[in-house]
Amino acid sequence: MLQLRRAQRRERRHGRGRRLPPFNLVALMDIFTILVFFLLVHSNDVQEISLPKAVDLPESIADTSPHETPTVLVTSSEIQIDGQPIAAIEPLLGEDALIIAALREALTSQQAAGEEDGDRGEITIMSDRGTPYRILKKVMATCADAGFGRISLAVVQKPDQGG
Repeated sequence: MLQLRRAQRRERRHGRGRRLPPFNLVALMDIFTILVFFLLVHSNDVQEISLPKAVDLPESIADTSPHETPTVLVTSSEIQIDGQPIAAIEPLLGEDALIIAALREALTSQQAAGEEDGDRGEITIMSDRGTPYRILKKVMATCADAGFGRISLAVVQKPDQGG
């Protein structure tokens, strides 16, 4: 009889370790539902513009999203449109002229949408952080002279520091 009780007790103790805890499927479904909603809400927040490695964009807390427009790329050595070099930066630093002739010709030769009344629409200038302001001023004046009424500067969005 004593042997039987010991065997039963041993069997109960040994069986405790084999039992699996109950699996709560409801809590797991809640977690996945929250995760799916989070991903859906935040999937459209980021829009990327193809950026050459030679350009280090300045940071800003701007909150407007970029959209497809013609892009003028100003690197540390040259000005490009659609990957085609238009003008070198070095000669432009010594010039006093406000309009860059080669850039104006390239911009006017392109067929842009919304060309009624001389307004070609919007253009984006993507410039390196270290580009002198004189060059940016000349590029913006040339874009305005070529008929682009709305000029945007490409920047990297940084998180807002305020509350």
